[in-house]
Amino acid sequence: MKRTPVPKKSQKIRFFRNHIPAFACVAGCHDCCGPVTASSEEAARLPEKSEQEHEAALETLSCPYLGANGCQVYAERPLICRLFGTTPRLPCPQEKRPAEWIDAELEREIQLFMAVTRQVLI
Repeated sequence: MKRTPVPKKSQKIRFFRNHIPAFACVAGCHDCCGPVTASSEEAARLPEKSEQEHEAALETLSCPYLGANGCQVYAERPLICRLFGTTPRLPCPQEKRPAEWIDAELEREIQLFMAVTRQVLI
């Protein structure tokens, strides 16, 4: 019996990204932009930050990629950042959300992916 190949992590990440619903955030709000973890694959796609930049962000419970005009890596933001506001489990502090919540099964798959994938603090 032929086995179906397991998709590479980068393919899974791309699939998840393409299926997480989008919505418009409140301009200037960064309430969900705290310290987060990301898979090694996601973190590798982000520009390097110095240890000082990471420490300064942690001191303010912020993200080192949060700039004066918002997320500096929005197109490459990690899955956890994309999930905020798309599920009742990670509600938007400003009560924004997409027209439809993320599919429950897809959310479970993403959570499982994050649980079994090496995560790093960004």
